[in-house]
Amino acid sequence: MTTAPERTADLYPTRGTAEVITPRKDPVVWSRPGAEGPFSASELTDFDRDGFFAIPELLTADEVAVYRAELDRLVNDPGMRADPRSIVEPKSQDIRSVFEIHRISDVFAKLVSDPRVVGRARQILGSDVYVHQSRINVKPGFGASGFYWHSDFETWHAEDGLPRMRTVSVSIALTENYDTNGGLMIMPGSHRYFVGCEGATPKDNYKKSLQMQDAGTPSDEALTKMADAHGIRLFTGKAGSATWFDCNAMHGSGDNITPYPRSNVFIVFNSMENTAVEPFAAPVPRPEYIGARAPFTPVR
Repeated sequence: MTTAPERTADLYPTRGTAEVITPRKDPVVWSRPGAEGPFSASELTDFDRDGFFAIPELLTADEVAVYRAELDRLVNDPGMRADPRSIVEPKSQDIRSVFEIHRISDVFAKLVSDPRVVGRARQILGSDVYVHQSRINVKPGFGASGFYWHSDFETWHAEDGLPRMRTVSVSIALTENYDTNGGLMIMPGSHRYFVGCEGATPKDNYKKSLQMQDAGTPSDEALTKMADAHGIRLFTGKAGSATWFDCNAMHGSGDNITPYPRSNVFIVFNSMENTAVEPFAAPVPRPEYIGARAPFTPVR
């Protein structure tokens, strides 16, 4: 297992006076070769190279039905709409995301601790893990807005205080992901370079960024260079499929103007050896329901 150096050192400066692109200083797969887990050795090699790995069927159709019913229950609950953990679409005022679903819902809590899910996180990160963030994303048809290109780690480092790139996400489809309904796009290999973005973090930036990403986004010039170098992969798949991706992978999604919704559950696992400190480029941390704070509890 790779040992992390001093946590308080800022290895990835961002939100400064100029945009700076630097090579990654951390491993992608932190476990030793041959570590046991759901991923095969060749699948971990692919993840290390590309920064992501797609699984055509993580959940069965029966399991998808259970999680989809729970998603529908939450987004149609009037109490949930009034909860600060719910984010609504600026135009339609429909619920876009519900955060901290592993604490709100026993159903989703069981998914987080499913060996097919948490086992892969431990295998990639080489340690026990905790949930840094969880949410359900609802992207209804006819106008749900997308997310601009960004690296999650840039925000989690700047605003949540995660010191190292020892964090991994999984997006599990609860509806079919077509090539037309605003699916996830990733630049393969982009996780090898960190884009330190220009500009300070606005006060209460999370209130805006959860609806429309702005601060912490790379320049058009940087994105063009990265797309030219790495290309762009669009993820499609049936309900129950899943995409694992590295915290520093450059990714985004377009608007959904089709009639077909795109809903998923999104879980972020962080290493217990990489727990959050004070933000590196923000005056205060984001709320705990967006980025977990101490005490940090490993998933069992």
